[in-house]
Amino acid sequence: MVFANMLLVFMMSLQFGMYGLMIDNSLKLFTGHMQVQAPGFNDEKKMRQTVPDILPLARKIRERLTPARVAARGSTFALASSKDRSFGIAILGVESAFEPQVSSIPGLVKEGRYLTSDNAAEIVIGEVLAKNLRVRLGDELTLLGSGLDGSFAATVVEIVGIFDSGVKDIDRNVAQIPIGLFQETFFMDGAGHQVVIAADDRDRVPELLPRVAALLPASAGLVVLDWNQLQPGLKQAIQADMASSFFMYFVLVILVSFSVLNTQLMSVLERTREFGIVMALGLKPGKLGRLVLLETAIMGMMGLLLGALAGGVLTAWFSTNGVVFPGMDEMAAQFNLPARMYPKVSLTTLFSGPAIVFVFTMIAALYPAVRLNWQKPVDAMRVA
Repeated sequence: MVFANMLLVFMMSLQFGMYGLMIDNSLKLFTGHMQVQAPGFNDEKKMRQTVPDILPLARKIRERLTPARVAARGSTFALASSKDRSFGIAILGVESAFEPQVSSIPGLVKEGRYLTSDNAAEIVIGEVLAKNLRVRLGDELTLLGSGLDGSFAATVVEIVGIFDSGVKDIDRNVAQIPIGLFQETFFMDGAGHQVVIAADDRDRVPELLPRVAALLPASAGLVVLDWNQLQPGLKQAIQADMASSFFMYFVLVILVSFSVLNTQLMSVLERTREFGIVMALGLKPGKLGRLVLLETAIMGMMGLLLGALAGGVLTAWFSTNGVVFPGMDEMAAQFNLPARMYPKVSLTTLFSGPAIVFVFTMIAALYPAVRLNWQKPVDAMRVA
């Protein structure tokens, strides 16, 4: 039981630590913890679904919602053309001064620099896109698309930075330009598509949602979405992984329970003659059954405490030094996870697994305890 409890504590702590890293790394790339959008934009991504006067709105939320971090964005699709090739990509217009506060992309620029002005004709692209377009720093790209009014939109920008997010789909399909240039090129008339909000703690999101909603103009009909609504696939992937993991944990608990059942049943059978003697002297079978349950409870409680202690110590060490899985770098990158994982110990991971083991060991001890009610003292004393 001690070994099983230690294993449960460590594996559950590692699992929940991985979930936390997966969520945080995914949200830091683009999504943020919350977004203000036009209704339906999250599903349809249509150009006309805009947030009017987005920069003043972002400034208002930024001033009223400290210490949350806020940045405005515009979003559209356009054709990016170099001298040799053309590719359709997603263009994000960002506030260069505030985007680093809500996204990790600015910190992942490996060549050149990030955007420094909200109006300069410059662009930051992914490493895979740079290879596909056969461009380098200082080269120019032509962006062709449709404006908000349906007119033809075009501009020429200089590549000032190339980022490497570790996610090939993002590095291949996403580019960022200053939001002022975005609004001018695509005739946005001061509008945008997303006000991205990053909270200081993910657990504070439910508290911040109504506060953000109260700051929105009533006439605009805007909505506030949390990260669960923005990335429903992320939560579903975690739930699917939890279901498979908990099945494995359940199998481990069942194995421990049968081990306890075997131990206690053998203990009862080995003491059959002694139990027959004490029952002949007047001790009721119910009290003997409670004695077996008490023995199991003491054993289970010792296993719970020692297992939780050993698991907590093991998890604390790895939470500082990390766990490395050789050969898992590429797979981890697909889920926005680093190569080194850090378990996250909490009261839930520390005691939930051992508590379930304790409950199942007590259930397993019921049969040996109840079996004493069928034992007759005369027959029991005849056992050699």
